[in-house]
Amino acid sequence: MPHIKAMDASGNTKACGATKGSSMASKLQDTLIESSLGKIRHKFIVMSGKGGVGKSSLSANMAVALARRNYRVGLMDVDLHGPSIARMMGLEGLLEITDDRFAVPMPFNPNLDVVSMQSLMPEPDQAVIWRGPAKTGVIRQFIADVRWGERDFLIIDAPPGTGDEPLSVAQTVPDAKAVIVTTPQDIALSDVRKSIGFCRIVHLEILGLIENMGSFPCPCCGKTIEIFKQGGGEKTASQMGIPFLGTIPFDPTVVVASDSGSPVLNEGATTSFSKAMTRCVDGILAAMGDSE
Repeated sequence: MPHIKAMDASGNTKACGATKGSSMASKLQDTLIESSLGKIRHKFIVMSGKGGVGKSSLSANMAVALARRNYRVGLMDVDLHGPSIARMMGLEGLLEITDDRFAVPMPFNPNLDVVSMQSLMPEPDQAVIWRGPAKTGVIRQFIADVRWGERDFLIIDAPPGTGDEPLSVAQTVPDAKAVIVTTPQDIALSDVRKSIGFCRIVHLEILGLIENMGSFPCPCCGKTIEIFKQGGGEKTASQMGIPFLGTIPFDPTVVVASDSGSPVLNEGATTSFSKAMTRCVDGILAAMGDSE
């Protein structure tokens, strides 16, 4: 049976995502994937059209928010070239492997466990130099060979764009849905329209669009500051015919919290950021038919 292994120092010769073995092994992996996904009620992928929109920090805070509501949550980072979730969650070291060769997700708290590419690399700054088939293989292994168990949610944090990783998720997790993240400026909104088009082509249902890094009050004078222009996300959602989940204000404390390994919502803060995140999570739950 294939199993997840830590990468060697070369980053090439032991690509744990490479699919090996006969068609029988592939069929066995398909069975394991089906069994694993069958124990998870809801799955959604967090996507962005371009990098730098804060997608991973939102994924981490969504996972924490759901876990704080006593949902059983798995957070899977499939940004294989630039994994950041493990660091944001303050998780270090390699995944443990059971005697029957399954990987054990890293616990963040009793309701939230995490799997990240970072947890397969002995060297934290090691480069991952893989082509498409290897990336598809490791994403399949993240589901088949990880002991996720019974879960209410699996949140999948994808890299920006519409390449191998989101396509592999769409093909491997047929009932996954999408949450798309953007910032308000035109270049990001242009890219996010491509993400929406991608979801429609691969039949990935869109739960909604979140506009990140919105306006916020100046901490000194209280005047509203707009890093980017306002309202582009809501307008784009309306034009593209998808739900708008809300605007998340820019908040420097999110950066500090992520760097320290404890997402803002883990601290139970009542900032404008946390309130906006809560409204977005409410919207996601409602869209999935799981509102409280």
